[in-house]
Amino acid sequence: MTRGISFALLLCLLLPCARAVQTTKKKKKHKPAATAVGSKPKPKSAPLHASLTAVTPRSATPHPAAKTRLRPLPLFDPTQGDNVDGDDLEVRRAAVEALGPFDGTVVVVDPQTGRILTMVNQKTALESGFTPCSTIKLVTAFAALNEGLVARSTPLRLTRYTQLDLIAALAHSNNPYFTILGNRLGFERVIRYAHLFGLGEKAGWDIPGERPGALPDAPPQYGGVGMMTAYGEGIELTPLELAALVSAIANGGTLYHLQYPRSQEEIDHFVPRVKRRLDIARWIDDVKVGMRAAVDIGTAHRAGYDPSEPILGKTGTCHDSRALMHLGWFGSFNDVERNKLVVVVLLTGGRAINGPIAAGVAGSIYKQLSEQKFFAAAPLVSTQICCTQ
Repeated sequence: MTRGISFALLLCLLLPCARAVQTTKKKKKHKPAATAVGSKPKPKSAPLHASLTAVTPRSATPHPAAKTRLRPLPLFDPTQGDNVDGDDLEVRRAAVEALGPFDGTVVVVDPQTGRILTMVNQKTALESGFTPCSTIKLVTAFAALNEGLVARSTPLRLTRYTQLDLIAALAHSNNPYFTILGNRLGFERVIRYAHLFGLGEKAGWDIPGERPGALPDAPPQYGGVGMMTAYGEGIELTPLELAALVSAIANGGTLYHLQYPRSQEEIDHFVPRVKRRLDIARWIDDVKVGMRAAVDIGTAHRAGYDPSEPILGKTGTCHDSRALMHLGWFGSFNDVERNKLVVVVLLTGGRAINGPIAAGVAGSIYKQLSEQKFFAAAPLVSTQICCTQ
């Protein structure tokens, strides 16, 4: 009997609890979606455009689908701040289009007079010098030829199984070759020839804002003279200095003061100014063959576009430890009868920048001008006087 009474009491206690649980479930099941009249249901997640501006707590882990896109960096405008008064606008348009968004500068010169036809990104071209990289090999080549250390086709042994002549060394910008030449020349002779070609001094004649490059007082601590003559270590070169140097090669040995006329009146009264005449005529063809090979089969192949309008040039690629940037140089000229040009390109930036890319920029300039018949022979004008009866 006692067990029966206990069981009856247990049923009485559990029955109300079970009814309370059932009542609670029914209330939850029939809960309305909106809490007020006219209110909208809360969305399960914020829209994508809201997540681009929302601040995510540090502890929160965003869902992969909600990743935001990084905005692209603004493109570099190399023409900002340039003064185009006096520029040859046809040449400038080609240079600006070819340079595009690259951080760098383009200088175009008439090698027969020393007149600057255009200068894109004038601030970079005028205000600082940079490591010349392998463009210094032009000076090294002339110095070694003039000193009788090498001839155009005489092979120079680099290793037990490797030897190169000057043409191949220029075409492929061989560093060991020019390191050996530099060590044989010595520091004093290298500096003397660098001065002779206008390095370490202003290339322009009364050009506002121009700063000269610089030559070292001693060879580099690491690598010695060979680092100077192969890589340009310790030297600061400006785009204008390289343009004047290449112009002297293109015109047969005359180093001009570069002039930048800024009005039509100055253009009409332009008079070339000779800085000095270089005694390099007998060696120019030797160096020109190597510069032509650089475009045909070597490091500057991106510059070529038409064998009938050959381009000759020298590339340069290195890291400038002073400016903390990677450099891509190309100094060039075209071997044509009419409107011969010197085009110097300097690109600055990250490791993707190099001399071959700079050569491609220069090649685009030449090609655009060629398509506009800039280098075409002038039409013949008849001077015959016709008589009538």
